Amino acid sequence: MVGMRALRKSKTLQYGVPMMVLIIGGSFGLREFAQIRYDAQKLHSKIDPALAERIKKNKVTLESEYEKLKDANFDDWKNIRGPRPWEESKSLQEQKR
Repeated sequence: MVGMRALRKSKTLQYGVPMMVLIIGGSFGLREFAQIRYDAQKLHSKIDPALAERIKKNKVTLESEYEKLKDANFDDWKNIRGPRPWEESKSLQEQKR
């Protein structure tokens, strides 16, 4: 009887044990939810076989892109800024060009 009353008044049992249960239980729960997230990402990252075949056919290399850009003329380009949300985009773009 006296021992039970002493255990109930113990600050460790009153606050420490529930806190440790929450921390340890939360760790296990978080691990499970994270695993669900990664499993879902694996399912969504699978590529359609037709798309994979198109990707294999269309190989783009750094050298091929360099050959495309090598003869481009960058001396007379004009910087045109995009429209702001409150501006009318089409008329502003036509004025700038």
